[in-house]
Amino acid sequence: MFLLLLEDVMKTLKGFADPRLIRESEHADLSTTVAFKIAKEKNLKPEEVAKSILENIEPKGYVGTVETVGGYINFFANYDFLSDTVEEILSNSNYGGLNLKGKVLIEHTSANPDGPLHIGHVRNAVIGDTLARIFRKAGFDVTTHYYINDMGRQMAITVLGIEKFGLSNKKPDHAIAEAYISANKLLEEKKELEKEVENLMLEYERGSEEIVGKFRKAIEIAMDGIKETLKRLNVSHDEFLWESDFVRNGLVDSVLGELDAMKVIKKDGAWIVELKDLKEVVLRRENGTSLYITRDIAYHLWKSERFERLVNVWGADHKLYGEQLKRLLEILGIKVPEIVFFEFVSLPEGRMSTRRGRFISADELIEKVKEEVKKLVSNREISELEEIAEAVAIGAIRFDFLKVAPEKPMVFDMKKAIDFERQTASYIQYTHSRACSILRKSGEEGKFIAEFCNKVERDLVVLLSKMPFYVKRVVDELKPNIFAEYLLSVASKFNEFYRDYPVLKAEEGVREHRVAIVKAVRNVLRNGLELLGIKALERM
Repeated sequence: MFLLLLEDVMKTLKGFADPRLIRESEHADLSTTVAFKIAKEKNLKPEEVAKSILENIEPKGYVGTVETVGGYINFFANYDFLSDTVEEILSNSNYGGLNLKGKVLIEHTSANPDGPLHIGHVRNAVIGDTLARIFRKAGFDVTTHYYINDMGRQMAITVLGIEKFGLSNKKPDHAIAEAYISANKLLEEKKELEKEVENLMLEYERGSEEIVGKFRKAIEIAMDGIKETLKRLNVSHDEFLWESDFVRNGLVDSVLGELDAMKVIKKDGAWIVELKDLKEVVLRRENGTSLYITRDIAYHLWKSERFERLVNVWGADHKLYGEQLKRLLEILGIKVPEIVFFEFVSLPEGRMSTRRGRFISADELIEKVKEEVKKLVSNREISELEEIAEAVAIGAIRFDFLKVAPEKPMVFDMKKAIDFERQTASYIQYTHSRACSILRKSGEEGKFIAEFCNKVERDLVVLLSKMPFYVKRVVDELKPNIFAEYLLSVASKFNEFYRDYPVLKAEEGVREHRVAIVKAVRNVLRNGLELLGIKALERM
C-alpha cells in the first residue's frame, strides 16, 4: 500500500517528480527535497520554491494533504489509504507480496564439508535463506544452491584422516571434524604425508573410481550432519551441486579452452591469467589439475545460462577472490553475480579455527541458547517448554545474525539475544503472542474506522502499510537487516499503542476499531517473522 501512496505522491508532484528525492520522514508520511534541488540550480530560496510548487499541484489518489515546512514538501495519506491498508492486510494472506517476475539463483552457506557448521557459517546461511524467502515473497521464481566444495586440499586431508583414524560415533559432521583435525596434527608431525594428500587430490580430479568413492563417502557423511543442523535452523536448499561436477561435465575444459583461444593465458608450466590492478590468477597447475576459481567460473557459466539474476553470499575474506572472479567472467562475457559479503561473527571467547579444533559449532550454539531460554520459560509443561525454547532459541540466533548489516562485523551475545525487553526476536515473538492473546479474549471480528484513529493508531497503520515497501528495498539492496529493523519498529509501535490505549476495555465502536488494528498487526508480524525464518508463537 505504501508503494501506491508513493506513486500518488509522484502523480501529485507532476512535472516536479523525482523519485530519488522522495523519502520517508519523521514529520510526514512522505517528504521531498525537490525544492532544495531547484533552488540551488536557480539561485532561489528553498522555501519560496516549495510554496510555488504547492500552489501548482493538487493531491491525487491516496494523498490527503500537502504542506511545506522550511523548504520541505510533506505529504499525508487520507482516510481511504488507512481503510484500504487495513482491509488489504486482513483480506490478503500474501500481504507484502509484489508480483515481481524472474528466475533468481541464490547460492549460500556452501561450507566446506570437513566438519560441522560454526557461527560464521550460520550468518551466511541465515542471510541467504532470508534473502530467498523475501525474493519469493516479492514474486520471483527462486532456486537456492549449496555449492559443495569437494575437490580441495581440505577434503583430501579429511579423506586421509578417515583412513588413518576412522570415524567416531558422534554426529556425522562432528566425527568428520575429528578426523580432519587429527590429520592436520599428523601432517605437522610427518611432512612426508603431504605427498599422499597431493596424490589424493590428483586422483580425485582424474576420476579414479576408488578415490572418488572415498571422497564421496566422506562428503556425504559430513553433509548428512550439516543438513540436520540447517533444518534445525529453519534453512533449506533446493539443490546441492558438487564442485567436481563441473570437471566431469567438461565445462572446466571448455572455459580453459575459450580463455586459451582468447590468448589471455600465460603458460609457464602453470596456466596463469594476469589481471590489471589485481593479483594474477592461476587456473591450472603444472600437474594439469584445475583450481577452485577455474571450477567456479564453470559453475557461474552454468548458472548464467539458467537464471536471470545471480546472488552469492560470501564471507568478507573472499573480496579479492570475488573481484578476480568477476573480472574473469567479464572477459568471457558471462553474467556477473551480485555478491553479498558479510563480515565475521565472533563470540566473547574470541576467534575460531576449524583446522586447529578451535570453534563453536552451530549445534553447540543452539543448545546453549536453548538452555538459557528454558530458564526464562521454565513454568511450562515439558513438551510445551521444549517447543517454545527451540522456537525462541532459533529465532534469537537468526534475528541477531540478521539485524546487523552484512558488511558490519558482529559479536553474538547470547544473553542479549534472548532478552525479551531488548530489540530481539523474542521481543517480536512476544509482541505477536500478545496480539494473539488480545484477539482470543475479544472474540470479535473488529471493524476499522479510519476517522477514529488517534495519532499513534494512524502512525501504526501507516507503518503496517510499508511491509511491501521494505520487501522491495531488500530485493533492491540485498540487505535483510532492513526488514529486520522494520519488523522491530512494528513491534515497538504496537507496544506503544497497547500501553497507552486500551483495547478490550475501550468503549463500544472504539473497541471493534482497535481489535481490527490488533488483527492487522498480528498478520504483519506473523508474515514478517515467516520471512525471517522465525516461528510466530501464539503463546509464550
